[in-house]
Amino acid sequence: MATAPSLIRDADVPAIRALPSNVEAEAAFLGAVLIDNRVIEELQIQLTPRHFFEPVHARIYERIMQLLDRKAVVTPVTLRPYFDADESLKELGGVAYLARLTADGQGLLAPRELAEQIYDLALLRELVSVGRGLVEGAMDTSESVEPMQQIEQAEASLYKVAEGAAGANEAKNFGAATRVAIASIEKAFNSGGHISGKTTGLNSVNEKIGGLHDSDLIILAGRPGMGKTSLATNIAFNAADRLRRDIADGIPIEQSVGAACAFFSLEMSADQLATRILAEQSGISSEALRMGKISREDFQQLSFASQRLAELPLFIDDTPALTIAALRTRSRRLKRRHNIGLIVVDYLQLLQGTGRANDNRVNEISEISRGLKTLAKELQLPVIALSQLSRAVEQREDKRPMLSDLRESGSIEQDADMVWFVYREDYYVKATEPKYPTETDPPDVHTKWEAWREKMEQVTGLSELLIAKQRHGATGKVRMRFEARITRFSDLADDSMAHAYDD
Repeated sequence: MATAPSLIRDADVPAIRALPSNVEAEAAFLGAVLIDNRVIEELQIQLTPRHFFEPVHARIYERIMQLLDRKAVVTPVTLRPYFDADESLKELGGVAYLARLTADGQGLLAPRELAEQIYDLALLRELVSVGRGLVEGAMDTSESVEPMQQIEQAEASLYKVAEGAAGANEAKNFGAATRVAIASIEKAFNSGGHISGKTTGLNSVNEKIGGLHDSDLIILAGRPGMGKTSLATNIAFNAADRLRRDIADGIPIEQSVGAACAFFSLEMSADQLATRILAEQSGISSEALRMGKISREDFQQLSFASQRLAELPLFIDDTPALTIAALRTRSRRLKRRHNIGLIVVDYLQLLQGTGRANDNRVNEISEISRGLKTLAKELQLPVIALSQLSRAVEQREDKRPMLSDLRESGSIEQDADMVWFVYREDYYVKATEPKYPTETDPPDVHTKWEAWREKMEQVTGLSELLIAKQRHGATGKVRMRFEARITRFSDLADDSMAHAYDD
């Protein structure tokens, strides 16, 4: 019985292609480094062992980097003791292979170009891996598959490739982790012992928390009217303005305690936020700006302020009803295009989950808080997320918030590295204003009103930032000044009152 002819001709079957690589370029580059160790210092890209296709080359490069880190001179002779027992190297001729790498010195002609080619080919291999995973996931049609989640994961993988960080989730040896820690400590030391992260622009807050640390999720919470959006806006502006000033002064970006900032405003529009910042910087009240009740001199002052702010590295996204997945996507894009170093979300409860947990608000908030913490770790930057408080605060005599006052507090408190509460006593004292006395009122009415007026004078313009949770240090509170007219928080002039103290 004759068999049916095949519908696929041999020419239609694609040949199996090897992964992109250039082992000869790797060998030539290693040879150049072994001849002249200064080649490493001149590289404009961050080449790591995982970028090498040949495992032996990766191990040689890793050992070279370790020795250079110890300020040692690296040659085939100094490398030899580390590779005497390397079985894979024996297949290439043993330790004599190390000497052969430096035989012709061809790599010295163009070491930068060789390094860039090694790097680019490594990214292509990672792209192949991402594409393979994407195809395999898309071919899965089982009921448990969620296409939007696959798109989110694919974009996260592509972002890592674009940033050259596709292997960032691999385990790090302790030496690498220690180097990062030392760099952070050195930054704090150079800043005068106050800041190891990004600045808040408030000295009293910086002294308490040491700045905003990369990969941290900071929850900033408060009841309506406390000024949490104002404080978040102040911090975002201060960090962005510090980066702008440092760049103008010739300070390298990596040494600056400032940061380009992405502000996701789910409640206020971009122009409303801009009005707040203009009010703060010009000293003109927000209300006067909105209603146009300003003089010609005020308008000129406003123009000068707007010119200063024109080049501020502060990016506002006022898209309403963002999902946590969309926020992470936009954040990656801003990181790639503008190298943002701080994210502010106003506010957490206005974000939406992916849809799987919409039947349970507590589960949805848990998904959102975990997503924000994951974003902070993925992009290696601090994320400040504003949060509402429950009405339980209003039922107590002492209105200072506690961790249990956070809405859906279990997941938020657990995921956060720091929890801050904004508290303004004058807000509550003002609400207790008694009847204004007249000449016919009895003395006790006059006494009561005078006592209230004296209390208002004591607390007006004062605010507290309660540090209720801090993984890096002690809890406590910081006293600040708040100018409601221009929505600006600042350090108290009296150092004794501005002192941040522990519980």
